[in-house]
Amino acid sequence: MRNRSTSNFTKAVDYLFHKAVSDRNKAELSLNLLMNNGVGIGDHSTGDFWSNLDEALDALVDAEDRLEVIEERFGRSEDEEEPPF
Repeated sequence: MRNRSTSNFTKAVDYLFHKAVSDRNKAELSLNLLMNNGVGIGDHSTGDFWSNLDEALDALVDAEDRLEVIEERFGRSEDEEEPPF
């Protein structure tokens, strides 16, 4: 599965990688808003707050797990990431 010469393979791995990075960033932002900024809480009950914290942490763990698998199985890591410009 490591045949990176296949364009479709490379595109698929890049998609999975960037989706995981994006999901991780989203989860980190959610946790930051909930824990460090009152705007993240709003008019929700404390039950909603705890539920939102759980969801954000679950999303972070999921994204980091996916990044680990992508690196282990396909050799794609953040160290390879090139600047967008």
